[in-house]
Amino acid sequence: MNKHQKPVLTGQRFKTRKRDEKEKFEPTVFRDTLVQGLNEAGDDLEAVAKFLDSTGSRLDYRRYADTLFDILVAGSMLAPGGTRIDDGDKTKMTNHCVFSANEDHETIRNYAQVFNKLIRRYKYLEKAFEDEMKKLLLFLKAFSEAEQTKLAMLSGILLGNGTLPATILTSLFTDSLVKEGIAASFAVKLFKAWMAEKDANSVTSSLRKANLDKRLLKVQEYCYDNIHFMKAFQKIVVLFYKADVLSEEAILKWYKEAHAAKGKSVFLDQMKKFVEWLQNAEEESESEGEES
Repeated sequence: MNKHQKPVLTGQRFKTRKRDEKEKFEPTVFRDTLVQGLNEAGDDLEAVAKFLDSTGSRLDYRRYADTLFDILVAGSMLAPGGTRIDDGDKTKMTNHCVFSANEDHETIRNYAQVFNKLIRRYKYLEKAFEDEMKKLLLFLKAFSEAEQTKLAMLSGILLGNGTLPATILTSLFTDSLVKEGIAASFAVKLFKAWMAEKDANSVTSSLRKANLDKRLLKVQEYCYDNIHFMKAFQKIVVLFYKADVLSEEAILKWYKEAHAAKGKSVFLDQMKKFVEWLQNAEEESESEGEES
């Protein structure tokens, strides 16, 4: 045999390793298998959870985690920016997803359970799911108002049960979302759902762990020049006050001295009645204390 010639094995058959079998799936094959399974399970979320549990041994969830979560939330693979890649081709989409669900707390909570079970079963999906939710929050402008509401409810419930960390909320501080008022509207719905799951102390604790409590009031810095968000600023502050995210002292300090110069007069004017109410409530409690 020529020394440069390599020996050739004939008649040999090699077994494909399981890992290699998984990797032969392309995103489109992955999508088709997932959509078919979800359509067969229909509105039975127990059946959906069982399908996802068993299919993880056959489909490569690790490799196509973004496709998996795109379809479970939006019913379709999403392009950068949030548009549906398969919009118009119903065979490649499913209506059995969060965005097509009924817009009520109980239904969305049942969907949250599907994500909980999936991530408990496949722990390696935990980080991928966190990244997916951060991405979806950045894509909010591409979704309808109803879809934004359902995503806010889902996020709030998953924050409440500990499946997601509060750090996902940093996506809401993106300039475009803040300026167009989308962040404010989304935050109100998210916190309402979160508060329905957990008490105020739990919410406050999660926000503090993520260092978000220090950033919320200074949202003024992000949006001083946008009239839509200016209108919502007072609502957000009141919401966070009721949720014990912002203390009375912090709001009064902001009003008197700690506010930024940007848009100062508009924000202070908007907050005036609420601040007066806080001061009156404070005086009443002090006088009650003296009487007792």
